[in-house]
Amino acid sequence: MSGGSLYIFLDEGGNLDFSPSGTKYFILTSISARRPFTAFQALDSYKFDLIEYGLDFVFFHCTEDNRHIRRRVFGILQDHLPGLRIDALIVEKSRISAEQQVPEAFYPQMLGHLLRHVAGQSELEGIGELIVITDSIPVNRKRAAVEKAVKITLKNMLPPGCRFRVLHHPSMSSLGLQAADYCCWAVFRKWESGDSQFFDLIKAGVKSELAI
Repeated sequence: MSGGSLYIFLDEGGNLDFSPSGTKYFILTSISARRPFTAFQALDSYKFDLIEYGLDFVFFHCTEDNRHIRRRVFGILQDHLPGLRIDALIVEKSRISAEQQVPEAFYPQMLGHLLRHVAGQSELEGIGELIVITDSIPVNRKRAAVEKAVKITLKNMLPPGCRFRVLHHPSMSSLGLQAADYCCWAVFRKWESGDSQFFDLIKAGVKSELAI
């Protein structure tokens, strides 16, 4: 396949609760990378370091990992930023109109904004295929309709002839999704609570923070 593949791993922070009890922001974060995934290989090696240390360690999840693991994972990502592109879409939920808050419409529209930007910043003419990998779409109702909307968005924004796929993998099976989880957590923490200490570790690889 000429030009190889560009992978985009996606994760979200915040929730789709637009009431006062919901989060202030909803954030979508993407990591774009091509093989070989040196950052993910380093994370895989660290995972087995933890197992040999005596932990029954399965996968990285930023909110559940202890502070020592969290620091090390961010250190690994920081060391491999030249091979990663990080982008984030920042949605201040109070500014979203009531008709746009329907999850089946809101999620694919916001995802489309982010993917359109990331794809527009990439040299897709030299790429054989764009592969978008998410964990699970956070919309239980009408999941098929949401997935269809995402695919239509991609089809409309990509250059003619550029192939693409949208895949849904369990996050524990994908180090790319686990890395996206860490980056999204750092971006969300910066915007939601004003704590940028972890964001500062990866900010050299953050190419954009699109505010909606």
